[in-house]
Amino acid sequence: MGSEARVQGSAGVPGYSDIQAHSAMKLVDHHCHLDFPDFADELDGVIARAKAAGVGLMVSISTRIRRFDRLLAIADAHANVFCSVGTHPHYAHEELDVPVAEIVRLSRHPKVVAIGEAGLDYFYDNSPRAAQTQGFRNHIAAARETQLPLVIHARDADSDVAKILEEEMAIGAFPAVLHCYTGGAELACRAVDLGLYVSFSGIVTFKKSDVLREVAKTVPLDRLLVETDAPYLAPGKYRGRRNEPAFVVETAAELARMKGVTLEELARATTENFLRLYKKTPRDAMAT
Repeated sequence: MGSEARVQGSAGVPGYSDIQAHSAMKLVDHHCHLDFPDFADELDGVIARAKAAGVGLMVSISTRIRRFDRLLAIADAHANVFCSVGTHPHYAHEELDVPVAEIVRLSRHPKVVAIGEAGLDYFYDNSPRAAQTQGFRNHIAAARETQLPLVIHARDADSDVAKILEEEMAIGAFPAVLHCYTGGAELACRAVDLGLYVSFSGIVTFKKSDVLREVAKTVPLDRLLVETDAPYLAPGKYRGRRNEPAFVVETAAELARMKGVTLEELARATTENFLRLYKKTPRDAMAT
């Protein structure tokens, strides 16, 4: 979940015809928030535009376990939408009483393909750091038990995130992705060494993101994912508006440019990476 102010979009999307041109390829937006109020009035349109743009599958990410039912209802209603279960670090102190066993139980639903998002956010510090740390470790335990990928939120906490990941991996391996990456090169490198994936959002298209683009160049293509974090962080020409899954094409195009590959090659690689990491997701869901 990002921090950029939400800006409501309209059903008619200016420039939308540009991304429709790429509809023959298949991308995955593995991190969006379709249960947020920003989409309530036009959710079906948002999902239809994503499909037309070549986004074959979306994962709507949980931020509060106690609001999981409404998120699951959206995933159940749409064949190409899946979800996670977990508590964002902003709300860690509110849900520390949710046991690991409950996260594991909820994750057994066929539409749940990931754990989280959980992690550390020292930029806002909306939750006490001790609570964030405990919540992070609880979600790691759930990911280790289920072998579903942990979606990690890390902001201004590179050192502590790396330390916890290395300590927990020593206890037992678990799959994970650093989502909406904005950290430094060292955390990205240590994460890749641990077997994690690294995902980039529309931030990588921003004019002042030169340092982040240099980090993105260092992430191997077979460990790279792409996302929107919608409704936040609209990329490129859409910046300042409400983000939506269709716009992941813009971020993918920028990553392809940096990697020196075609957009189609980038789409193919990141989709294969997604299916390798999110193993519970049926491959035929991409064709619906």
